[in-house]
Amino acid sequence: MKKMVKLMAMAAAVFTLTACGGSGNEAQEAPNEASTPENVSVEENAEAPSGEETEAATEENKETVDLNVAYMPNYASLWHLVTAVDKGFFEEEGLNVTLTEFADGPSEIAAMEGGSVDIAYIGHGAHKLAIEGNANIIVPSSVHNTDKITVLPDSGIEKIEDIKGKKIAYTAGSSSETALTSALSKAGLTMEDIDPYEMDATNMVAAMMSGSVDACTAWNPYDSQILENVEGSKQIEFATDSVNLSSFIALPKYVEENRDIVLRFSRAIYKAMEFSSKEENWDYAVGLYAKQTAKDKEASMVETSDATWFSAEDVKTGIEDGTMKEYYEKQQKMFIDSGDVAEERPVEEYVEFDLMKEALE
Repeated sequence: MKKMVKLMAMAAAVFTLTACGGSGNEAQEAPNEASTPENVSVEENAEAPSGEETEAATEENKETVDLNVAYMPNYASLWHLVTAVDKGFFEEEGLNVTLTEFADGPSEIAAMEGGSVDIAYIGHGAHKLAIEGNANIIVPSSVHNTDKITVLPDSGIEKIEDIKGKKIAYTAGSSSETALTSALSKAGLTMEDIDPYEMDATNMVAAMMSGSVDACTAWNPYDSQILENVEGSKQIEFATDSVNLSSFIALPKYVEENRDIVLRFSRAIYKAMEFSSKEENWDYAVGLYAKQTAKDKEASMVETSDATWFSAEDVKTGIEDGTMKEYYEKQQKMFIDSGDVAEERPVEEYVEFDLMKEALE
């Protein structure tokens, strides 16, 4: 009975406050004097969460996003991706990543335009599509300073100048085409001086194995397949004046509409790059790569010499001192000089330097 009387009295007090002009919300926000220490507000009495607790809460509330990422079956494409998966870096960023294999960069970009891929790794050749506005570069991956052409033992090709008049296979719009262009330039030749055969990478391997062509400009794993299956075949390596870059890309519209997702992907990749770019960790990265592509690990180790693998610190320093911008400017100039790109375009329009810096913070 005493409890009932007390409750009725409290109800009457609330009614009186409301009738005197106080709103219902103001009555609910009034501090309870019986439970709050004198001269201490509710806010002062509550313990503020630490920075770590706030970050943890943000991580817990981060929505998990499904992300489709395209790759090619070579070490250059997978060394960071498989590391990020295995070490849980994508999971830390709330990303559920599905990896899908493609034969070349143009096919990946077509898949992105079709909506089946969100982010893709591309080699040097497909960068001309980024220059032309088809994609934006979100993460630099590696740089190659040499190129090579694979030749058959009875081709008569002993040095790069010997490719004149030979049947040479290449894949249009990819690193294969840019390697052939570089080889011709190095030899002082043009496409009219050779017998070019345009085909996809799989058919290129078959053409070399059957002897239908004399040489080809392939990339791993396709050139390795030729060397393994055609006795006496070899590679002629040549230095180039260009910068052979590989990068991760996304459609401009996707970057604009999904900046947070792109940042989360970038952070995970940079963590993986910082680890697997170190030579002492190559064995680990190659093991994951070999498992992903069902290859022999020891045979795959040779691919670690294909490029200079950027660390996160390399990218950060390169952006700060202008090296990264110079790389992409030099790459663009090469495409313009070869006639593959019609006109010059500021690299800042398709290379997401601001996004890179934000992810690297």
